[in-house]
Amino acid sequence: MQTQEQLKDIVRQKYSEIALQDKEVNQSSCCGAGGCSTEVYNIMTDDYSQVEGYVPDADLGLGCGLPTQFAKIKEGDTVIDLGSGAGNDCFIARAETGAAGKVIGIDFTPAMIVKAKANAENLGYTNVEFRQGDIDNMPVAADVADVIVSNCVLNLVPDKAKVFKEMYRVLKPGGHFSISDIVLVGELPGNLKKDAEMYAGCVAGAIQKKAYLELIQASGFENMVLQKEKPIVIPADILKNYLNEDEMADFKAGHTGIFSITVYAEKPVEAKDTCCGSGCCQ
Repeated sequence: MQTQEQLKDIVRQKYSEIALQDKEVNQSSCCGAGGCSTEVYNIMTDDYSQVEGYVPDADLGLGCGLPTQFAKIKEGDTVIDLGSGAGNDCFIARAETGAAGKVIGIDFTPAMIVKAKANAENLGYTNVEFRQGDIDNMPVAADVADVIVSNCVLNLVPDKAKVFKEMYRVLKPGGHFSISDIVLVGELPGNLKKDAEMYAGCVAGAIQKKAYLELIQASGFENMVLQKEKPIVIPADILKNYLNEDEMADFKAGHTGIFSITVYAEKPVEAKDTCCGSGCCQ
């Protein structure tokens, strides 16, 4: 069984390659994982092209939603983007927070950081910065962000509970997040789960939707809202690389669902009392 660090290395290596691929290659697979499909052009992503702040050179076609549309970003806000890639969601957030705000992109892939910084420099943005680091151990002080966004990234992280705890730490009291991610309903076939390409491609790293939402609540967030949900259909010419005919039939029968969800939640203005009984907080 692979360790968390080994899984991180798989994702880091794959996303270093993705940073150098064309957007069309990334979009025609599962978050750039390869196995390009001839059945569809775009499996995961939504269309950004009409969104204010959109920068085509920063769009690698790796997202599974439009979290910035739902994030309630206000002028002057400090926004953190988890897994910022080439900077697309950061630049869209910057269009909403304006010159008076600040946007911080965090990514653990050096090639992505280089690409994002080059894009920001070309745009002349002085209030958008990119920091290399893990989103389960962010290079950010506590109580900094008004808003956190993320687009198809937490599913790639082995310890998702740790990410949500970090999000809670860096958000200001009363701050909130809106994140798009991949979740499951039912169990994926074993071959999909164990394959490194599929792990780096979003699907095998995903967890059950119910468990995902429970992690958010257990981390102390409140007023959670499921803002958007859509099914993800993986074409047969990708699935056949992982499943035999019987497994394919079961998978297509609908016993397992793969979904893109966008979730909103808030950090309480005052810390919650998590004391569980008499004397436990002494």
